[in-house]
Amino acid sequence: MRLIIMPDPHSATRFAANEIASLMTAGSHPVLGLATGRTMEEVYRDLCMMHREEGLDFSTTTSFNLDEYVGLSAADPRSYHDYMNSLLFSHVNIRPGAGHLPVGDASDLDAECLAYENAIAASGGIDLQLLGIGDTGHIGFNEPPSPFDSRTRCVTLNEKTRIQNAGMFGDNPDNVPTRALTMGVGTILEARHLMLLALGKSKAAIIAKALEGAVGPEVSASAIRLHAQCTVILDGDSASALSAKTRSQALYQEG
Repeated sequence: MRLIIMPDPHSATRFAANEIASLMTAGSHPVLGLATGRTMEEVYRDLCMMHREEGLDFSTTTSFNLDEYVGLSAADPRSYHDYMNSLLFSHVNIRPGAGHLPVGDASDLDAECLAYENAIAASGGIDLQLLGIGDTGHIGFNEPPSPFDSRTRCVTLNEKTRIQNAGMFGDNPDNVPTRALTMGVGTILEARHLMLLALGKSKAAIIAKALEGAVGPEVSASAIRLHAQCTVILDGDSASALSAKTRSQALYQEG
């Protein structure tokens, strides 16, 4: 695992965006795994800026998002489809239909999950999977306990997760859907490179648990420690609960 601790949130998100851009320019048909949430917003702003000002080309890129709420259509402003369109897809030259998300209002959710797995496989697999971490330690919506061989599936959201995500739903957790479609931990681990980004004091305790606690299904983010090519990018606050030993092994970047 490559641990990067940056001095502030902006430098951490810029580092993440540069890593994504480097992969895109190195490959002829890059396949990205994308994530949502407040942590990712500045990453996407940076990528849009690179496209606009530096010519970062999305025309051969394919992407697959981690998850979507069950019951929300792609046109729903609270959906992750809308989030991705608003923050990234509508601002870059990605091909129509090349940005994939699970269909949250599919009539057959099991069939949708299988189709999503098949689409990832047909693309040649994910080159780089961007990850956040939830308050329950989840990556994607893999709430505890999530087996490390789990595939794309429908899950029930933890109450803590619904509270965390209430901002898009009028700050009322009761309005947050109770279920979501998510890539499984096993699906995520098949990506060739994982990159987890976490920012702020509120993430410090769960980051320490994921990186230094037991590896197991009670904290799905701990699975990244089993991956041969994993980068964890933190700011000083999110790294603050890590042990001195772990911090001493990190690559620190200044500026």
